[in-house]
Amino acid sequence: MAKKTEHSTKGAYVTTGAEFTRDTNYIEDRIVADPAAVRALPAPPPSKIGSLGFGLSEGAEAWPVEPGRYRLVAAAACPWANRTIIVRRLLGLEDAISLGRPGPTHDSRSWTFDLDPGGVDPVLGTERLQQNYFARFPGYSRGITVPAIVDIPTGGVVTNDYPQITLDFSTEWREFHREGAPDLLPEGGFEEMRPVIERVFTEVNNGVYRCGFAGSQEAYDAAYARLWEAMDWLEERLSSRRYLMGGTITEADVRLFTTLARFDPVYHGHFKANRNKLDEMEHLWGYARDLFQTPGFGDTIDFVQIKRHYYITHEDINPTGIVPAGPDLAGWLDPHDRARLGGEPFGDGTPPEPVREEERVAAGHNPLYPA
Repeated sequence: MAKKTEHSTKGAYVTTGAEFTRDTNYIEDRIVADPAAVRALPAPPPSKIGSLGFGLSEGAEAWPVEPGRYRLVAAAACPWANRTIIVRRLLGLEDAISLGRPGPTHDSRSWTFDLDPGGVDPVLGTERLQQNYFARFPGYSRGITVPAIVDIPTGGVVTNDYPQITLDFSTEWREFHREGAPDLLPEGGFEEMRPVIERVFTEVNNGVYRCGFAGSQEAYDAAYARLWEAMDWLEERLSSRRYLMGGTITEADVRLFTTLARFDPVYHGHFKANRNKLDEMEHLWGYARDLFQTPGFGDTIDFVQIKRHYYITHEDINPTGIVPAGPDLAGWLDPHDRARLGGEPFGDGTPPEPVREEERVAAGHNPLYPA
């Protein structure tokens, strides 16, 4: 999910002399179980992490939940899209919402379906996600971002509001959850986890990008200090609890995990977040391995696509386009000993079924699927 410009073939990400500021102005339409009831609720307050218990933002529309109507377009390389893939899998929404998978690299017109036969999404019939944005908003001028949910009958994008998409998967799509699906938003839990999610988003999820896309030494130094203050806070927090909010996985863990999975392969070197590697932090590294080895998390991670996306697409940071061979990823399968802290990852629920063949990570792209 990055906004491209026409400065180059792939896009420019760094503004010289400036601090990186993420464009968070998304298409805020929502897909909901009862559109009329949601329209009657008050508008949500401004938020970069989504909201629960509110209606629509000004100008947004409510679309009805209908299994089979929508397609989630989510590149495996993108951490923001990876969240939606994880939640969809944990909740068992595969039959209700199909999945489109753009490739890891793109040009200034953004994501393409180059992994599909003929370079065309087999359901949407488009070569570029840009075509689906234009089908709804001709000449759409903002970033063509993933994840995006597309209305299959019209081919138009419904929403790309990634923080809200996963919250609505947990709440509005509940009728179509699998038996044994975990409760990622336990009753009253979102307000309890809100400050944690906000800090994770601001200082870690987005913090690595502030380091990598800093346009001056001063901006980088400030971003680096903020990132590592937050990483040390997480290390301390996870020393005494198995997951961010206690003994079971929640939305908060999904949001942190996708950044941690990319930390050593990408952010440590490419984004200069290099005080230390993740595998040098006892509790964060154990926590990350615990989640990676939990069905629904690690089996969505494609390290090859992740590295190709960052090192090839960010040509103003890595102009040679060389993709590093390392690091060694075998350690993701090492024992983590996190069970000593108690709790069960799925609470009273059960793990999801094995990944469907057509959605499996390619052999050799993940230590769970060796070549």
